[in-house]
Amino acid sequence: MADPTEATSSSEPAVETVGQSDIAVDLVFNQPDDDTDSALGDDQSQILSTVSITSTILQYRKIHGRTYHNFGGAEKTEYWAPNDETANEQLDINHHLLNLSLDNKLYLAPLDRAKVKNVLDLGTGTGIWAIDFADEFPDASVTGVDLSPIQPSWVPPNLSFEIDDISGTWTYPDNKFDYIHIRYMTGSVKDWVAVYREAYRCLKPGGWIEHMDCAAGVYADDGSMPPDHIFVAWLENFRQAGSKIGQTFEVIDNDNYIRWLEEAGFKDVSKKTIKVPVGGWPANKKLKEIGLANQLSLTMGIEGFGLYILTNVLDWKYDEVQVFLANVRAGLKNKAYHGYCLWGVAWSQKPLG
Repeated sequence: MADPTEATSSSEPAVETVGQSDIAVDLVFNQPDDDTDSALGDDQSQILSTVSITSTILQYRKIHGRTYHNFGGAEKTEYWAPNDETANEQLDINHHLLNLSLDNKLYLAPLDRAKVKNVLDLGTGTGIWAIDFADEFPDASVTGVDLSPIQPSWVPPNLSFEIDDISGTWTYPDNKFDYIHIRYMTGSVKDWVAVYREAYRCLKPGGWIEHMDCAAGVYADDGSMPPDHIFVAWLENFRQAGSKIGQTFEVIDNDNYIRWLEEAGFKDVSKKTIKVPVGGWPANKKLKEIGLANQLSLTMGIEGFGLYILTNVLDWKYDEVQVFLANVRAGLKNKAYHGYCLWGVAWSQKPLG
């Protein structure tokens, strides 16, 4: 384990729940009662779903002031990222910088627009990608799935959201979707082959799967970051945590996701690797803009990334975590570091025969 920075500890991770009482509620997706576009607000009738669930899902777990999903309880689905306003804003900023990195393309798979009628977005988060895709494909029916009901209710009429855990057996029938999209789910799945097999089953022959994810580290090609820089410890801690909970953060590393897709039955998998700069060090104007957006996203998200992992998984003290995260933030702002994040995209088509 990478040693935490020296600090005096004070409090153990405190876990509590916040939200409504444990009563049954019916959640109706994509049918807002008024013209507000609030995701939750004070009126729980604004939450959208396709099934009847208990409001314990709305009783988010609270750890050191951050809220986390409560789908099935932490013992059923362990997900390390918070779902509060700060985390959701970071997700939307990350969507923006990835759009810039992909030249405003929402997908890289060679979709036939005339044939895309049913689309599934796994781990939809705030729903921002699904909203953009539904706008671009108004004739397609788009479904976004996530553990938390954090999506807005005012969305395109061809878009709906569902609350579910995609790591289990899916309820969708065989051969339903023309396109299944996955983004930013590193460290969230115990068995990627099982998820890809469900996707394979639910794709129509000729349908496409596309998965975009990131490596956990920050890297440099020009020797600007010393061998003992803070991101070495950051990466090692996430590797250890992933191993401990059985949910690896090394999804795109060594082309793991390519191998898993092939094991699930997909053939001729295509891929693209993208270096996304951290900070404004690139001379290129576009890359500088991307780098500054990435720096903002990471700086905003760094506590959410590390707090649960370091306290609940690796058993650090809260004060130790805060000192370590302060050093990571300093690394992100270090203008001498010409660092970048590594993103990978893989896509493949289900055979027609």
